[in-house]
Amino acid sequence: MSKPTARERILAAAVGQIAREGIDGVRIARIAMEARVSSALVHYHFETRDALLAEALDYSYQRAGEARIAGEDERPGASHADRLQSMIDGSLPTTPGLTEDWVLWVELWLRAARHPDLRPVAEELYARMHAWFRDAIAAGVKDGEFNRCDPDEVADRTLALIDGYGIRTLIGDGAIPLERARSAVARALAQDLGLGETLQAGEPARNAARAASRPVRTAPSM
Repeated sequence: MSKPTARERILAAAVGQIAREGIDGVRIARIAMEARVSSALVHYHFETRDALLAEALDYSYQRAGEARIAGEDERPGASHADRLQSMIDGSLPTTPGLTEDWVLWVELWLRAARHPDLRPVAEELYARMHAWFRDAIAAGVKDGEFNRCDPDEVADRTLALIDGYGIRTLIGDGAIPLERARSAVARALAQDLGLGETLQAGEPARNAARAASRPVRTAPSM
């Protein structure tokens, strides 16, 4: 495994400091010390706080994306519903790393509301999340596991629920503990997809998913 570059070390240090102190509390000297580089190098890579936040968010998203993909349910016979439950878990503050990422998202929301230059960053990150959920939903519809629906609309609604429940879990709202957030988002998505009250797809859907995963003989193309 290759060692992190100086830029990657700077970004990792920035992510941690923004999560602890907020973007306005960031100190370049502290980032430099943690990343084992000079302050001049940090300034070279990031001219402004907004540039630092945008890059830190992208780095955080890529890192979380790798963890999400690794955590997706790829067991033989796993259903599309199983995968969606794993995706929900990977999008809520379910681990210390994801909680840190969530704090960065909150910083982005606040900053983008006041600084229009950051709005394209927010739009791009949401577009990636939207495409991730949309494609997973569309795959389940195609395989007959989910009812026909508009995958774009369902993906947007799911992300809105994740944002709403996630922020209340993040701030420690006693009315929305993590398990309630997980089940509420999953239940709403299951209803949209015609699965009833839960993303536990049930034996018929699991059998369909297993059948769809088996190799199929096709006629040679002409």
